[in-house]
Amino acid sequence: MIRIDNHIRSIAVGSFDGMHVAHQELIRRAEAVTVVERQLGSLTPGFKRSWYTDRPMDFYCFEKIRGLSAEAFVELLKRDYPRLEKIVVGYDFRFGLGRDGSAETLRELFEGEVEILPEIRVEGIPVHARTIRHLLREGELGKANALLGRRYTVDGEPVPGQGLGRREFVPTINLRVKGYQLPAEGVYAGYTRIGNEHFPSVIFLGYRHSTDGSFAVETHLLDRQIGPVSGRIFLEFAEYLRPNRRFDTPQELKEQIYADIEEAMEKLEKIRN
Repeated sequence: MIRIDNHIRSIAVGSFDGMHVAHQELIRRAEAVTVVERQLGSLTPGFKRSWYTDRPMDFYCFEKIRGLSAEAFVELLKRDYPRLEKIVVGYDFRFGLGRDGSAETLRELFEGEVEILPEIRVEGIPVHARTIRHLLREGELGKANALLGRRYTVDGEPVPGQGLGRREFVPTINLRVKGYQLPAEGVYAGYTRIGNEHFPSVIFLGYRHSTDGSFAVETHLLDRQIGPVSGRIFLEFAEYLRPNRRFDTPQELKEQIYADIEEAMEKLEKIRN
């Protein structure tokens, strides 16, 4: 619930899924962030948006306010932020029943300042959460990360795996990841964050076509052996290496795993340098 006694004078309003570079431009122009949570957030689900800003962040549930007219929504903002003087939105901001209100409508209805941020492009690509989702699905990780302004990151809880990695191949940490849109199936170079430590890693996500056919998200730490882990673990996707595929024999799979490790080490070394 938003504190009625707050002293916030400026807010950025939007859905903010992804907290990408355009969102950051909005946010830096305001004291606080007001998220209209449509429960479609899959790049930064729910409260996880707050990990990417130092600004206070409040949430409105879209289902609870979707019936409000544009005028009623503005009155809601004024009630919840009684000292409000400035609202910052993107050029394509829509609000009110039936998405009837636009950024210009907001400017007409709010007595204070309304700053409308124009479209932002990175490498010629308009920055939108839907574009980032599409790029991730297509394996275009580099472009997705450029629009995000950071490495795409998911978090999860460690779960038991098949045990094959430690016995037959290389040890991995298996994760249960919920709420995120995952990148395209395949193998990635990236980083595993456990506590305050970042470990260079090879990350696999997809169906285990060569073993039991189950879906997995797992990470192998490069040149590091650690014991059992618990708590929240983060995976940062840095480079897409190859698509998921089936191998006819365990030996073929093993050889490919070691080739993936070698390629990941080379990619991550270039990033560090």
